[in-house]
Amino acid sequence: MFDRTQLSRRRFLSNFAFASGAVATGVGSWVIPAPWANAAEAPIKVGIATDLTGPIAYAGNADANVAKMVIKEINAAGGLLGRPLELYIEDTASNESVAVGNVRKLIQRDKVDMVLGGITSSMRNAIKDPIVARGKTLYIYPQLYEGKECTPYLFCTGPTPAQQCDEFIPWLIKNGGKKFALPSANYVWPHTLNVYARKVIESNGGEVVFEEYYPLDQVDFSATVNRIVSNKVDVVFNTVIPPGVGPFFKQLYEAGFLKNGGRLACVYYDENTLNINQAAEIEGLASCLDYFKVLTKENPFDAKIQAAYEKDFPGNFLFAAGSAATGTYRGLKLWEAAVKEAGKIDRESVAAALDHAKIAEGPGGPAEMVPGKRHCKMKMYTAVAKGGNYEIVARSNGLVDPKEC
Repeated sequence: MFDRTQLSRRRFLSNFAFASGAVATGVGSWVIPAPWANAAEAPIKVGIATDLTGPIAYAGNADANVAKMVIKEINAAGGLLGRPLELYIEDTASNESVAVGNVRKLIQRDKVDMVLGGITSSMRNAIKDPIVARGKTLYIYPQLYEGKECTPYLFCTGPTPAQQCDEFIPWLIKNGGKKFALPSANYVWPHTLNVYARKVIESNGGEVVFEEYYPLDQVDFSATVNRIVSNKVDVVFNTVIPPGVGPFFKQLYEAGFLKNGGRLACVYYDENTLNINQAAEIEGLASCLDYFKVLTKENPFDAKIQAAYEKDFPGNFLFAAGSAATGTYRGLKLWEAAVKEAGKIDRESVAAALDHAKIAEGPGGPAEMVPGKRHCKMKMYTAVAKGGNYEIVARSNGLVDPKEC
């Protein structure tokens, strides 16, 4: 179940080069050359640092694919400032020590004008100093995360705890119950998210029955399941991640948690994660994200993006919100708007324009940076898994403030 994460380097190299026309420039390094030459000025260089191999390669490959799609689109429209874009891609390999060395190539060897990437918070924390402080380069982080990132020249284009909890948790209380359990993976995102989630739960009349943290590779959750069942928990607000999340949900299902009216909730669950379990094992699971594929049925722009992605990149690397693909699209388009406004590509000028950049269309709707905060307002959607697909059950009234920095 999640076989697409088991991607060998040899298989990846052939697939990646074939699909994109990328030229290998070293171990874990590729470039997609500018499609035309400008005699007056060199191409604008865009750097992507993401997990092309390793346990979360399913997400990293989707993010790289989105970058290829957007850069191709910008070049087809004439580039930026009359210059073509050249795309440099580095594999962070779900390994911080590998990532730091590869990201340095983007800065020192390739001299890119901007870097976008990183999925986990530990990866962001590992690569931000080589990019922003030492490398003096603009950095865009596209993934939903725990908040609290207020580094100058680092812009975040994925959802924050406020965007995922303020409306979602009251919905869960109304449509699940007041007694919450917070089973969690033991790293920075769950710890920080749970602090925020607990406040929202309690301020809305709910109760946190227990909050526990487990090793990332734990797969036996029998003691936790027993506590959930014996305490008659209504809502499991889960931040356990793969490989543990599949066995955990299966064990809850087998213990009768769903049958007895329990509700699963998991704010990173998107179309990429629906197939970890059998559909019945997660029936009714609720998630809150900036985009779900079902929106293509009502929004022509979402349908256009989804169709373009699936045409260029058929297969198992899906365009999905919890995997940072939507934040990657949003980040590149906001950066494009900032470069156009600035009329130049240096970090200071682009950062000043990106501080208030807006896009009228994007995955899930329009988006805009909050001036002075380096975080992004966006629409948010609550969806429930039914028969192996998502249905939208609630949506924000306009763009939701990230409430950061």
